[in-house]
Amino acid sequence: MSNQQLIPYSTTLHVKDTCLCLHAQRAARALARRFDTALKPTGLTNQQFSLMMALNRPEPPPMGPVAKLLAMDRTTLTAALKPLSARGWVAIEPDPKDKRGKRLKLTPEGMAVLASALPIWREVHADIEAGMTSDPQALRESLLEVSR
Repeated sequence: MSNQQLIPYSTTLHVKDTCLCLHAQRAARALARRFDTALKPTGLTNQQFSLMMALNRPEPPPMGPVAKLLAMDRTTLTAALKPLSARGWVAIEPDPKDKRGKRLKLTPEGMAVLASALPIWREVHADIEAGMTSDPQALRESLLEVSR
C-alpha cells in the first residue's frame, strides 16, 4: 500500500484557517464552556438556560416554534426537555387548540431558577462583549445571516 497523500497538507491548513463552520463550532464550544461554568451554581447548562428563556413568553408556546428558534428538531427538543421536566422546571401540557400538540410552560420553580441565572448570564455576556475587538452586533447579524 502506498502512503500517497491524496489531499495536500496545504489544503488541510487552508481549511483550518478559512472554514466558517470550523470557526463557528470552535467559538460555540468556547462560549458554551464559559457559560456552563458560570451557570453551574444554578443547576443549568447554557443550553438549558437558552431553552428556558425561549419558554419565557406571555403564553406557553407550542414545541414547533421553540424548536425552530433553537435550531433543533423536535426529537432533540423533547430530549432536552426531559431533565427540565423531571426537575419540575418545565411543564409539558396538551395544546388546548390541538390535542396532538404540546405546549411548553415554565413552572414557578423553573422561573425562579431562570431568574437566578439571568444576572450571571448578563455578567458573563457583558464580559465577553467587552473583550471583543470586533463589533458584537455585527457578529450577531452575520451569524443570523448564515443561519437563515
